[in-house]
Amino acid sequence: MNPADIAATGVAATGFAQGSEVSLLSMFWSAHIVVKLVMLGLLAASVWCWAIIINKVILLRRTQRAIDQFEEVFWSGASLDELYTTLSARPTSGMASLFVAAMREWRRSVQGAATSTFMGLQARIEKVLDVSIAREVEKLESNLLVLATVASASPFIGLFGTVWGIMSSFRSIAASRNTSLAVVAPGIAEALFATAIGLFAAIPALIAYNKLQGDVAKKQAQLEGFADEFSSILSRQIDQRAAHDQAA
Repeated sequence: MNPADIAATGVAATGFAQGSEVSLLSMFWSAHIVVKLVMLGLLAASVWCWAIIINKVILLRRTQRAIDQFEEVFWSGASLDELYTTLSARPTSGMASLFVAAMREWRRSVQGAATSTFMGLQARIEKVLDVSIAREVEKLESNLLVLATVASASPFIGLFGTVWGIMSSFRSIAASRNTSLAVVAPGIAEALFATAIGLFAAIPALIAYNKLQGDVAKKQAQLEGFADEFSSILSRQIDQRAAHDQAA
């Protein structure tokens, strides 16, 4: 048999007609079972990442909107007691959550407190603000590690599928004793498809992780800035109350 006949036989053995276009779906179905599992796992990870990305974008926008609305009311000169009464009656987030937690501790400590307890009140309020900030940041950062994990692991998982697919292709060459490129090309294409899916999952996850992590850091800085300002306001209130009690 001449080389042309060998090449034609190799093409027929792989199930692809000469001159036909190999689609992505056909490459998936003709891939080895291990490579199929790798592809399905990477596609599932990609869908999971996009769900997290969309959820975080919505959450960060909602948080920023709530922060802007609270700052507008807080710095408008409204009474802190009236604002606390309004906000404590409904679920809060962001700066409003910090404000409610600090005011709750303020009211609990001031009511019936002696002058000697005012020095510890400032420390308790700052502790409450720190805990509230940590709780709010934890909500914003939840599931971001999934993006980081997918971004770092997906290329290697895809590479594993590629290596396994190429090994299967070379075993097929050894079994058929046919070195024609038409025999090995479809198998290598299927194997490289796994790497492509790994990059498809990793690249958006990496970009989104860096962007969302930066947005969370900005929100944390806003919360910490408000906590410092509000702590200073309450500190002045504590000093004024202590001076009033000493004068009395």
